Amino acid sequence: MKVKPEKKVRVGDAVFGGDRLALIAGPCVIESREQCLRLAEHIKKVADELRVPCVFKASYMKANRSSVRSFTGPGSEKGLKILESVRKKTGMPVLSDVHCRSEVKAAAEVLDMIQVPAFLCRQTSLLMECGAAGKPVNVKKGQFVAPEDTRYIVEKLVSSGCKNVLLTERGSTFGYHNLVVDMRGITTMRSLGVPVVFDVTHSLQRPGGERTSGDRDFAATLARAAVAAGSDALFVETHEKPDSALSDAETMLPASSLRQFLIDMIGIREAFLKCALK
Repeated sequence: MKVKPEKKVRVGDAVFGGDRLALIAGPCVIESREQCLRLAEHIKKVADELRVPCVFKASYMKANRSSVRSFTGPGSEKGLKILESVRKKTGMPVLSDVHCRSEVKAAAEVLDMIQVPAFLCRQTSLLMECGAAGKPVNVKKGQFVAPEDTRYIVEKLVSSGCKNVLLTERGSTFGYHNLVVDMRGITTMRSLGVPVVFDVTHSLQRPGGERTSGDRDFAATLARAAVAAGSDALFVETHEKPDSALSDAETMLPASSLRQFLIDMIGIREAFLKCALK
């Protein structure tokens, strides 16, 4: 690599890779402008109170759906306008997914951080386009990619001019309809010199069938293990009424539980840093 990635990544006022556990949070997909604003204000209130650096996340389009009948969101034009209004009203930086090169330019004009979905993490042309956009880039590690092989993802982004790279662990395929999380991967990816995020929500999935299911009861268990292993941030999809959500209903956390969830994780982060300094 011609240049090295940054060990700390700043996205707006949020710092990833610092002493504070950071957070990426929001609904799986934009259901409405009003919903996004309500959730964003709640997330910001909790994050400010707990001094958690935070980026608001919501997908304007879900390109990877099992069924043609699945809700896919408002699309890029309307969705980006909604995310822009979230930033203007709350002051939080915003993130969403891009799916092809043609989306990147418009997305980069609005988003504070661009995200590459797991199934697209090896798409060289997409990664290079994102890397050249001048924004921090978060890449979800594919369910089919070994942690040590994410070095090639980082190399592609850095070679295109992007030094502000984050990698996200979101579980690995374990046979049919199941994912497992190998916490060793967090250490491996951190050794590349980039902040590592743990995707709590999507690690809980049980992929397959017309609608992906999952079990949010294990959210705290996996998150505790990931933070103890050194994860610099958590990716948490949340909803006021998860069971009625239009996407990922079974794995999103209730917004009302976010505060206590983060309190528990902050304590583990502090313990990890104390151990790491010894």
